[in-house]
Formats: sequence, C-alpha cells, structure tokens
Amino acid sequence: MVSSNLSAVASDWQQKTHQFVLKGNYVQAAKLYEQAIEYEPTVKSHYWQLGLMLLLQGQEAEAQTTWLLGLAEGESEEIDRWSEELIKVLQTEADRQRDLGDYGVAWAIRQHIREINPTDINNLLHSIGLSTMLETYTGEELADIGVIDLLHSEQVEGVDFELLMQVLKNVLDRAPLYPSSFDLTDACISYVKDPQHFLGILIPFVYKICYSAKQVELAARFTELALRVSPQDPELLGTLSSFYQDISEHSKGIETAKLCYSVMEALADKIYANFLIMRGLMGSGGHWDEFCWALETQKLLLASLIKEQPTSLSQSATVRLFISVFFFPYFQDLPQENIQIRRQVAQLAQLNVENYAKEKVEKCRQRRSPLLKIDTPGKRLKIGYLSHCLRSHSVGWLARWVFEYRDRDRFEVNAYLLGSEMSRDNLEDWYISKVDRAYKLGINSHEAAEKIYEDEIDILVDLDSITLSNSCETMALKPAPLQVTWLGWDASSLPTIDYYLADPYVLPESAQDYYTEKIWRLPQTYIAVDGFEVGTPTLRRDHLDIDSDAVIYLSAQRGYKYHPNTARLQIQIIKEVPNSYFLIKGLADQESIKKFFVEVAESEGVGADRLRFLALAGSEAEHRANLGIADVVLDTYPYNGATTTMETLWMGVPLVTRVGEQFAARNSYTMMMNAGISEGIAWTDEEYVEWGVRLGKDAALRQQISWTLRQSRQTAPLWNGKQFTREMEKAYEQMWQIYLDKNH
Repeated sequence: MVSSNLSAVASDWQQKTHQFVLKGNYVQAAKLYEQAIEYEPTVKSHYWQLGLMLLLQGQEAEAQTTWLLGLAEGESEEIDRWSEELIKVLQTEADRQRDLGDYGVAWAIRQHIREINPTDINNLLHSIGLSTMLETYTGEELADIGVIDLLHSEQVEGVDFELLMQVLKNVLDRAPLYPSSFDLTDACISYVKDPQHFLGILIPFVYKICYSAKQVELAARFTELALRVSPQDPELLGTLSSFYQDISEHSKGIETAKLCYSVMEALADKIYANFLIMRGLMGSGGHWDEFCWALETQKLLLASLIKEQPTSLSQSATVRLFISVFFFPYFQDLPQENIQIRRQVAQLAQLNVENYAKEKVEKCRQRRSPLLKIDTPGKRLKIGYLSHCLRSHSVGWLARWVFEYRDRDRFEVNAYLLGSEMSRDNLEDWYISKVDRAYKLGINSHEAAEKIYEDEIDILVDLDSITLSNSCETMALKPAPLQVTWLGWDASSLPTIDYYLADPYVLPESAQDYYTEKIWRLPQTYIAVDGFEVGTPTLRRDHLDIDSDAVIYLSAQRGYKYHPNTARLQIQIIKEVPNSYFLIKGLADQESIKKFFVEVAESEGVGADRLRFLALAGSEAEHRANLGIADVVLDTYPYNGATTTMETLWMGVPLVTRVGEQFAARNSYTMMMNAGISEGIAWTDEEYVEWGVRLGKDAALRQQISWTLRQSRQTAPLWNGKQFTREMEKAYEQMWQIYLDKNH
C-alpha cells in the first residue's frame, strides 16, 4: 500500500514538472527538482534536471555546481556513466529548444555538452549548425572547436551522416568562400554513405560560386572533391571541364571534356559534351584540325537529334541544347546553313521547355497586357533588360548609353541581372543606379521569368542570346508579350523572340529569308557609344624590340576568332610590307596560339622573329591605350571584332576588315561605315590583303584615316549615344503599337 502511494506521488510530480517545462516556467520546475533531491538525494537524474532548469534561467554557474554535486563521490566508471546520462538529458533539451526555434538556448546547451565531452563530434556538428541558423557563424568555428581534425581522425566514430550533410549545406550557404568551408567538404568525403545526397548539395553550390560569385577556380576545386565521390559522374566532368576552360587550364579542360563525352550515353548529353570539347579547343586556340573534326561530329549528332525529335528531355539537357551551335559562325560564313541548324535546335528545345515547364508557360501566356496608347498621359512603357553581362564586360561597356540617356518620362526600365547575386562590380552598380528596379539574381531561369512576369514588363530585351543558355530558357518561357534580342550575339532563333535589332549594314537585305525573328533595322547603327575610358599605355616599341620606323600590325581577339585562313592572309600582309611586325594578343593558351601562328608564318615564308605575342592588359582602359602602338589593326574573319573594333576606331587606328554575309562577319563593316570611313573594308580575301599592304606602306593614308576618325567623334552616328537611344526608344514604341494594333 505504501509503495503504491509513492508511485502515485512520483507520477504526479513528474507530470507537474513536465507541464512547468512545457510552459517555460523553469523556476517552479526547479523547486520541484530541489524537493526531489531532498527526498531522493541518491537519484542522480534529479541533479541533471535541476541543473538544466537553472541553466534555462540563465544561471550557468549554479547549473554547473549542481551537476558537479551530482557527479561527486563516484568511482571512475560511475562518473563516466553519470556523465553520459547528463549528456543525454542536455541533448534532449537542446533538440527541444531547437525545434521550438530557440536556437540561442539550444546552442548554449550544446556548449555545456562540449565541456563535458569535447570530442563528441555530433554535438560539435550540432553547435556549428546552430551557429549558422543564428547567423553568428564566421567560419573560424570549425577549426576552433576541432571539427575538421576530428573528422580526419581515425578515432572518431558514430558520425551522423544526415546531420553532417545538413551542417555542410548550412556552412556552404553561410560562408561559401571561407577556406574552412572547403576543408569541411574535404573532410566529409570519408563519411559519404549516399553519394547522391552529397552531390545534391555540392553541384548547385559549385554553380552558385562560379556563376554568381565569379569564383571559378574555387568552384573547380570543389568539383574535384565531388569527383572523388563519383569519379565517372558525367555532370561533374562536364562542369569541371567548363571551369578548367574558364580559368585557362586549357589542356585539363579539353581532357576532361573528352572523358565526359566518353561516359555520356544519351544523344542530347553527348551533344553537350562534344560542345565542351569544341569550346576547349577553340578557347585554347591553334587546335584547328581537331576542332573541325569535333564540329563535323556536332553536326552529325544534331542531325540525329533533330530527326529523332525527342519531347521529354530533362531541363538540363534542354537548356544545354541552346548553346550547342555556338561555334558554327566561328568556323564558316554560311548564315543560311548555320541559322537553319540553329532554328531547328531552338524549335526542338522550345518544344521540350513547353513540356517540362507547361504550367509556367501557360501562366506567362495568360497575361493580358493593358491595351494602352503610347501617348496616354502618365503611362510609361515598361522595358526589361535581361543579361549576365551588364557589368565589366563587352556588353556592359557598350550598352551604357541606352541607360544613361533613357527618357524617364516615357519609359520604365528594369534590369534582370543573371549570375550576380553574390558578386560586386562597379559597372553593374552603375547600371543598378540607372534603372527603376534591378534584381541581382542567380542563374535560375524560372526565377528571372517569374519576376519579369510579376513586373508586367511590356518589352523584354535579351542581351545574351545564346552566350548564356539560362537566358534562352527565360526567353523560351516568354514572360513578356514582346521579346527582342539586341547586342550580345547573333539572333538565337527562338520561336518566342519577336524582333532582332540590326541596322542597314550589319545584315544584308536577304537575311530576312532565313531569320525567324523579324529583323528591325535601326536607321543608322545598331550600337553607339559616346566613347571609352582610356588609361595609360604600358606597351613600348623598344620593349618589344621593334624599331621606331617599323610598321606594326595588331590583332587582339580571343582564341575563338583565330581562323587559319584569315591568319594566312594576315601573314601574307606582313610578308609584303618590309620592316613590319605582327602583334598578337588574345584570351587563349599562349603556347598553343604561338605554335599556331608560327606554323602559319613559316608556311608562308615569314620568320617567327616578326611575330610578337602580348599578354593581356591589366584593365580595359589600359588595353585601349595600348592599341595606340599599332599602325594598322587586322580584323578577324568569319567572326569580326565588335567591342575591339569600336575601341580601335575610337583610338583612331586604321582597321582592315573582311566583310561576309553573317552578322558576325559584318560587325566591323557597320561600325566603320557609321564612323565615316570606308578605307580598309574588304569584300574578298584578295581585297583584305591589298588593303593591309596598302595601309602598311602608305603612312599618309594612315594619317588621313586617323584624322578622319578623330574628327568623327563629334559627328558620326557611332559616337552619338543620345541620338541612338532616341532611335531605340522610338523602335520600342513602334513595336508596342504594332502589338496593340494586332491585339485590339
């Protein structure tokens, strides 16, 4: 009977303490535990709970004293057992506090567990995780509390894999660029039980730090870690190849792309892997024969895919299709053939986008734009610019004036800046200051489309074309009723693009026969700037071992644009002009480019001593200043310079260009015409050599051209950003009026 009463009293007491704890009444709970110790001084759990209640009241010293009292006068084994009991009590409460959202209290409890057992790896991981949730994590903690060393230790046991992965994700989100984040990832590899779980964390992360934080080398290092877990993973191999290429580790990029191709199975995936091979070969420069083979392979692969017409491609496979034809214009000036393939690929990709993103596409199509008139008082036309290049980039330097001179009374302008959420760039900040609303986004195409849709943009202008596949996917969703491509590249051939901005020169009249977009020709030029910032030159003739009376030719293009046929014409010019030298600069593998040009020179009977290979300049302003060392700039073909051409003309340097049929082969032509000069414009290979030789031998003609170019700064359309902006805005209004007329 007495025993039964004691059980009833104990049960009632436990229920009361439990209710007090749930209500946060730790004072009353502590009083009950004090009574329990008085009645049952040998029951150690009362000490653990009383100390916990004191801790929850902020009385840390009193809590520790209570626990020490409970641990006193025990044998070594007993103390170990009691310590384990105390830790379990504290762990249970730490988990409860975490679940309640009181991360600070949970973290504090975890610190007391650490004092009792400093090497409890799971407790340490919990502490790190809680500090990330509290946003107090700095990156130092992993080393300070010994997490990295413990994970590398062979003695550590019982690591909770799910907890480890959650902490890894939190750390990478909170401090992605801190050195200890890489060290933690490295230490995690030995404990990976589920590779897909690990890769599911790491793959999105490496994309983020590469494309949003612009930390490509670090992204490559993380991807190398991931490959230790899954050495033959096609996604990782493709990603790593791209990263290697971006940091100019060209040989590794090509080798990894080839390995990626060998493990890819699906046709669409092999097309992407082969694209990476082409990108590596072209980026390195000088691998022309191998590139030609890869290009023919790409044509065959694409033909098979187009014939197959798959409609259930994954999102990643679909998005990558957009860029699969990127290098065709670099190889040949056959716009009808190039654009036909581009159109077929774009249509196939569009079909798949509409299948896997059906709800998003339907939502965008249901938007009913307000049927407004352009001259409605107070109503502004909404223009959105989509790009990953409105920063220190060629597009960023050229597009400025449309933002600088925009008519704020008639146009509301938003900027959707892809891949910029983690980066800072002074020019990007300038763009942000010039628009009504700017979004620093990641590379999620659907996120960009959603914001464009929500903002009810009337005309969306894509500045990327197929230079960024994510931009293509956004445009394929068609979040705006009118969509336009301008500036960044040739047209993408997406069915959702309404207009492609050009001018009277950059595309021949026949171009509309093979373009799917309506070509909208601005009256004079498709691009204009007020000028460029110019720094201090760092190149000198004497440093290059070139006489003051020698004739200097220059070509400053990235490796993509160095075509062997044009290189041969350039060397022929050097051969015909006595005491002339050829300066070659570009983003490429320097040894490969050097080998390429030396072989061409020797085949034409020109010594390698007449070639000079230049390193990249430290800044755009320095690069422009250094253009002044050249007497004549030799343009590339079939892919001309664009920004480099405008910079050359701004610096008053004569230019020789070869005009073709495709957009990329007519850039320099339109720019020269809009700068007021025709000297140096060649329509055949023979004319290209003739102009090169004539300008090299005729110093007076060079001076006349230079004078004309300098005078043109005050008169030519190419240097009138304000006038150009008015023409762009007039085009927008006319496009919108056509849209309204069709939708009345």
